Amino acid sequence: MVVAFAISSFAHAQSVSVPASPLPKSPVSIEIDSRPIPAFDTSDRSRVRFGSLQYRSGLVLTSKYRDFGGLSGLRLDTKGEGFIAISDKGNWFTGRIVYSGQAMTGLADVEAAPILGADGRPITARGWYDSESIAVDGPTVYIGLERVHQILKFDFGHDGVRARGEVLPQPPGMRKLPSNGGLKALVVGRKGMALAGTLIAISERGLDPAGNIMAWLIGGKAPAQFSVRRTDAYDISDAVQLPSGDVLLLERKFSLLGGAGIRIRRIALAGIVPGATVDGPSIFDADLGFEIDNFEGIDAHVAADGDIVLTLVSDDNFSMLQRTLLMQFTLVE
Repeated sequence: MVVAFAISSFAHAQSVSVPASPLPKSPVSIEIDSRPIPAFDTSDRSRVRFGSLQYRSGLVLTSKYRDFGGLSGLRLDTKGEGFIAISDKGNWFTGRIVYSGQAMTGLADVEAAPILGADGRPITARGWYDSESIAVDGPTVYIGLERVHQILKFDFGHDGVRARGEVLPQPPGMRKLPSNGGLKALVVGRKGMALAGTLIAISERGLDPAGNIMAWLIGGKAPAQFSVRRTDAYDISDAVQLPSGDVLLLERKFSLLGGAGIRIRRIALAGIVPGATVDGPSIFDADLGFEIDNFEGIDAHVAADGDIVLTLVSDDNFSMLQRTLLMQFTLVE
């Protein structure tokens, strides 16, 4: 599994997206099978603490539905139950997480539907496949598309998965992002805080002249650019804002010599201003000695007991060598 994941991840980084299978415009119900992951550490099943995170539960998700997989982004409701997910084949997946106590046990009421463009046709009809990032602002959902470097805005609260995506104007510099290193993270600033209502867009590996990762603040009087310091060859996979205002960056790396790894870095909200280069400490690191795969999505919610719960989802790249993992950790602050 270690070698398979590493080789598959590297191959995907050099690949071109595979067109999606045609989907009906109406959502279709699908069945998801779930297998529990009892421990995150493959060599010490009793260990639950990993940096600033404590393992809660995890699932391996599979389905007979041919277009299930490739999950690149995930957003949960305030209870951590209802979800909206996107795949890099231009599809929505919606449903709810089922729990037994604190542990996830499966998914229910799952539906699939194509992401629609402004013309009402699936975005794949115009060759847009890589839907890689998602943000939710009340009834509004934003989707970031890699390769074409576009952001789509949906009235999801009114139309759900039948909503049509309105193309937002591209900020300066976004058009020049690398084809396979474009928009990977979207976050809408929380109300009552700095950057409230601002769309924060972060690229995977679009580098500024100093070799740091390019990002944008969209909204307000004019779009502005900032950077995320790139260290140890990590690329951005996703981001989420905590109730405190800080932003967590989900990152991943791969090298033939160093193998694969993931980490989560914490960025202070106060530092995210136009022209800044932001940085922050790593609060979680894991390599192939743990139950990881190609994690591309992260979200946070406050559980009924007051815990801040982080949910991670992996993109299996529609490969038999990889897995779709759904995992949850408690943030120990």
